[in-house]
Amino acid sequence: MKTIDLHIKIEEFDNISELKVQDQELLKKAWEACDSAYAPYSRFNVGAAVLLENGEIVSGNNQENAAYPSGLCAERVAMYYASSQHPGVPMKAIAVGVKSDVVHLEDPGSPCGSCRQVMAEYEYLHKTKLRIILGSPHTRIQILEGIGSLLPLTFYAEGLKK
Repeated sequence: MKTIDLHIKIEEFDNISELKVQDQELLKKAWEACDSAYAPYSRFNVGAAVLLENGEIVSGNNQENAAYPSGLCAERVAMYYASSQHPGVPMKAIAVGVKSDVVHLEDPGSPCGSCRQVMAEYEYLHKTKLRIILGSPHTRIQILEGIGSLLPLTFYAEGLKK
């Protein structure tokens, strides 16, 4: 038997002004995307903004449906749109923000497991780590390097190959 310790590095900031200009811009785009989210059931608006290697920023937001499994998270909306409109262009960073008038967050919102797995897929596809920026207008901001920080025992495609 052996023990494996996992260590996760999280950079934490008290407010957006402490971030690099590019990270500030990306997080502001995520917050803007929150404003047009379709979240009539949860009233938990999530926005995501993806920075592509070519400098383009693509944003998306959560889209709910009365049949809950039919909705889609902001992160996947943004990443799928980025991939469909800019095929083959690697994603460098994603910012995720939350705005809600019914839920008070103490911590930044964090992507769900499905979104984490999609991030892992794009990292694997493009052989590059994704910079992940989490923060809402009234929470501290956290930055992580690579999906392994959010999903340490990641399932990758090579596990499917014979």
